[in-house]
Order: sequence, then structure tokens, then C-alpha cells
Amino acid sequence: MKYFIITGEASGDLHGANLMKALTQSDSDCHFVYCGGDRMASHGGQPIIHYKKMAFMGFVEVVKHLPEILSNFKIVKKAIQEFKPDLVILIDYPGFNLRMAKWCKEQGLKVCYYIAPQVWAWNKKRVFDIKKYVDLLVAILPFEPEFFDRYGVKAQYVGHPLLDEISVFKTKNQIEENIPKDTVQIALLPGSRRQEIDRLLPIYLATAALLPTAYHYWIPKASALEEDVYWRFLKNYPNLNVTLSEEGTYPILQRCKAALVTSGTATLETALMGVPQIVCYKTSNLSYQIAKRIITLKYISLVNLIADQPLVEEQIQDQCTPEILAPKLKGLLSLSNSERNSFYDQLMDKMGGLGASQRAADLMVDFLKK
Repeated sequence: MKYFIITGEASGDLHGANLMKALTQSDSDCHFVYCGGDRMASHGGQPIIHYKKMAFMGFVEVVKHLPEILSNFKIVKKAIQEFKPDLVILIDYPGFNLRMAKWCKEQGLKVCYYIAPQVWAWNKKRVFDIKKYVDLLVAILPFEPEFFDRYGVKAQYVGHPLLDEISVFKTKNQIEENIPKDTVQIALLPGSRRQEIDRLLPIYLATAALLPTAYHYWIPKASALEEDVYWRFLKNYPNLNVTLSEEGTYPILQRCKAALVTSGTATLETALMGVPQIVCYKTSNLSYQIAKRIITLKYISLVNLIADQPLVEEQIQDQCTPEILAPKLKGLLSLSNSERNSFYDQLMDKMGGLGASQRAADLMVDFLKK
């Protein structure tokens, strides 16, 4: 079978790569064309558009990059027409992918949406687009099937693929480092998009500057971004003990006692690694004012949404300041091991177990066979 996969974000590249691996297990004659990143490329070929050219966030930012987004649509449509896939698989990234879903259905193509758009958060009218244009909806969050069912949309719940990713990492990896074990190590996770880093990293570094100078800070470098994106801000804090690392988020989290994390998939990864965190989010004032009027969720972090309770603290917009974050971050360092483990235990009870990517692949192959 031929699969055309579209994602425009780093997290989608991770889930897309795991799905491609699983599809090769379910379909011995599978072929891929995709928009994605380096993780997906490790399973064959190169993306027709790398996600770093697609990862725009916020209302204002999307408008500013509209010509590039329209160009991406043209490139993807042409590639789909040439490839003639048996199934178009859309991974998250709803602003782009829901428009592609409509176009694909108009071309008579079968459409699967893997990692359902978070329409439960805002813009619920998109549910009706999903109902019209998506043939197979695959959900990874436990509360999603019930939500979609209210609108007459059947969602197949497979569990969250991050459980597999983190389980494999924990099995294979042990910490090897030269830093003294009594050194307090803290993760700063500003996000994978340049807009996120521009907004949040200066706040995280200013927060660190208010804490003891002996603390050691780790920042994972996003593979799609240049080092200068970070050093523009790091150079302003020569006295901070900061390491910009290319080893990945999980090794960093494995050695850290606490974290500042930009809202997104990283909040869930941090919790599943058993690291206490403060979830942060800040955008342009215009984007925030628009979002505040259309988003009705109690929480912004996946951790709290899945748990349906405030397991982790959230600091948003005007509350996301160094003066507020510094004492809260220092307070996380005093948590006991049992308190730290509770983040992981309470999430695991809700998240469906291992094997999500393979269950999703099996669903897709069975759908095509029928």
C-alpha cells in the first residue's frame, strides 16, 4: 500500500516515525511519501517539505507567513497527485491538515487522521469538517472518543505513543556524566519552534539568574534550528551554568530534578519521565486575547487535561515571569521521591498502555483491506 503522511511539527515527526515503523510491520509492501522531519527520514526517503518550514504557531504568526503556507499547500497537492496514495494520513497540525482533508476527499482519496486535532480545546466547529472529510479518526487521549461521539463522530482510541518511546528509552539508557551527583540539575524546555524560543527562553534564563549560581541548567537543542537561535539569549547570561545539548530531551530529563516546560507535548514527556515541572506559555498579546475568548479549557497542559486535575502548575502570559517562576521552581526541588513518582503513576492509570503506534497501524491496514 502507498501512504502519504503529513505533519508540520517536531512532535508529529516523532509520532510519524513510529507509525512508519509500525506500518512496515503490518504491511510488508508499504511505500511512503511525507512531509515531516529527520526522524521520519530515518525510515526512508526525504520529506517533500521539512516541518521546520511548516511550524508556524499563533494567529499573528500564521498571517505573517501566509504566502509560505499557501506555497506549501501547492507543493503537497502536486505530490499527492503524482504519488496516488491508497491512504492519506494526517498527523495533528489541524490548521493545515483539515484543509488538506477536504481537498483529498474532493479528489476521491481515503483520509485517516492520526492524533486527532484538539478541537475539544477550541474551534469545535472543526468537528463537522472531520465528520465530512475524514474516513478514519485515530485518537491518542483517553477523553477524546467520548467528546467526538457527542457529535456523531467515531474515534478509535489507541493510547498515547509517547509511552512506547519513553519505555524504550528507559530500558536502554543509563545516565553517564561527569557532573557531581550533588549538583542540582534543571531542564529548560522552551519548545521546538523559533517563535516559542524567542518568547520563552529569555524568561527561563532570567528565572535561572534569580536562583543559586551552583545550579546546572540543560536546554535541548531542536534539530531543525541553528545554535544561534539559542545563543542570542544565552550570551546575555555568561555567569549561568547552562549546557545547550544535542543529545535529546529524554537524556536531559533523566538527570534533572525539575523543569520549566513550554506547553505542548514536552509537558507530557516530562511527567512520564517523573520530573516535576512548571508549565509555561506566553504569546503575543493579540494572539493571547483572541485565544482567551475562544478556548474554554480548565488547563493548558496535556498532563492536567489527561489527569483532569492540576497535577502540575501552569503559568500563562502575565503570570509567566521570572519573579513568579523562580521561587516556584526552587520549591519543586524539595519534593520527595514518592511525590515525584506520583506524576508518572497518576498518568499511567489513564493512558492506555504500550503499543499505541502498532495499534494505529493495524487499524489503518485493516481499514484499507475492508
